[in-house]
Amino acid sequence: MINEELLAILVCPSCRTKLQLVGERWLACLNPDCARKYPIIDDIPNMLIEEGSKYIHVAIQDLESIDPR
Repeated sequence: MINEELLAILVCPSCRTKLQLVGERWLACLNPDCARKYPIIDDIPNMLIEEGSKYIHVAIQDLESIDPR
């Protein structure tokens, strides 16, 4: 689980917008023009832009049903 202090400083590496924690396995960019979602695997956010781009078209409410592993 990502602690609150880390979550407070994390931003999307693509657009520098704040990220929202979704469940325990995803970070979603709050910028609707960016819309990247980054998986959290073994408590480590995978913040590569290429990884976040894979999930641009996935709705935030659908993320919890996807296992990023």
